[in-house]
Amino acid sequence: MRYLVVFILAAGTVLAQPLNLTLKDAVNLALKQNPFVVLANLDVAQSQQDRAIARAGLLPQAGATLGESVHRLNINTALGTSIPGFPQHVGPYEVFQTGVQFSAPVFDLTLWRRYRAAQSGITAAQARESAAREDAVVLVVSQYLGSQRAAAEVDAAQSRVDLAQALFNQASDLQKNGAGTGIDTLRANVQLQNEKQRLIAARTQLDTSLFALARLLAIDPHRQVRLADQPSFFETPATATGRTLEEAWAARPELRQIAAQEQQARLEAQAARDERLPKVSAGGAWLEQGLTPATVIPVYQYQASLDVPIFTGGRIQAAEAKAGIALRQLAQQEQDVRNRIAQEVKTAIAQLESARSEVDVANLGVKLARDEVDQARDRFQAGVANNIEVITAQDELARASDNQIAALYRYNQARADLAHATGEMETLYAR
Repeated sequence: MRYLVVFILAAGTVLAQPLNLTLKDAVNLALKQNPFVVLANLDVAQSQQDRAIARAGLLPQAGATLGESVHRLNINTALGTSIPGFPQHVGPYEVFQTGVQFSAPVFDLTLWRRYRAAQSGITAAQARESAAREDAVVLVVSQYLGSQRAAAEVDAAQSRVDLAQALFNQASDLQKNGAGTGIDTLRANVQLQNEKQRLIAARTQLDTSLFALARLLAIDPHRQVRLADQPSFFETPATATGRTLEEAWAARPELRQIAAQEQQARLEAQAARDERLPKVSAGGAWLEQGLTPATVIPVYQYQASLDVPIFTGGRIQAAEAKAGIALRQLAQQEQDVRNRIAQEVKTAIAQLESARSEVDVANLGVKLARDEVDQARDRFQAGVANNIEVITAQDELARASDNQIAALYRYNQARADLAHATGEMETLYAR
């Protein structure tokens, strides 16, 4: 009982401790326990078992038998007539037998094609797994960047609250000293309350974003998640923009999956055509057989068979037509995927260049807005102007800060989008 209590307390302590995650940690955790990645791994394992089943059809099959049966035969039905002076039936009598039976395909191209198709199925499943891993990384990176944006907005909102509090204190002091008016103090107080409200909303958005990140990572809902990359918020891995579409097409797992599916469909079509060919098989049995276990003697049977399909009711033609339709469908899917990848690559490059320019403009805007706030405060302190200029400057600084955060987020998201378009998400963010 004491050990159980200690274990429960230890588990509670672990859950109570926040989980600090870097972007790399979050990506690697998603690749281990994201539900879609786990399902994709199971899909690969299932396709491997399908190949093992197809391979078993090419190998000899053997089994052991042990049985005892009771027989009673009607001679009249066996011969089609009755024989005077002979009994109508024989038995009942017992038969005991034990031994081994075997069978083996000698020539069956259909089984061989299906085995090769199962091998292509593994390749397609592995490509689907790679696509699932890429998608998981895309979701986690986007959510992590969104959480970092929310954290930055909280910091910016807190900074604006501190500034508004300082300006409210300044207006209050000037009013007490007779250098300010009540309307200035009231105006500063209104601005302070507005900034506090923005801070509450920003914190709620951050919590919501972290909840979504924890769900993507399949983390225990009772455990709190924290971002460990806040000091280096905007330092995401760089990706080359000079990649050609051919390189992107070669790297994306969706096209590898379609190529494997096309190979599988072609083999299925060949397997359907091979159904018209003769099939040769061999089999037999070696048994110990007798009326009782004490009277058994060896018996055996060996056989070879040649099966030639003559009429299959249109089954073979339908199977060929079905495989041909699948090939045409995959060809259309391949063209659509190639066009989509090309659009994603071009769009990501354009957005990355635009976001880079936005970051430069936003950084300058924040610097100018801060200078404006400083000058407005000096003018208000000197009595040259009321605090309307200060409030206006505060609003401009808040807008410039929001623009900077949004621009930096779009820049990092564009870098991630380009990495996804070129099939480099896991390479850049997990290693």
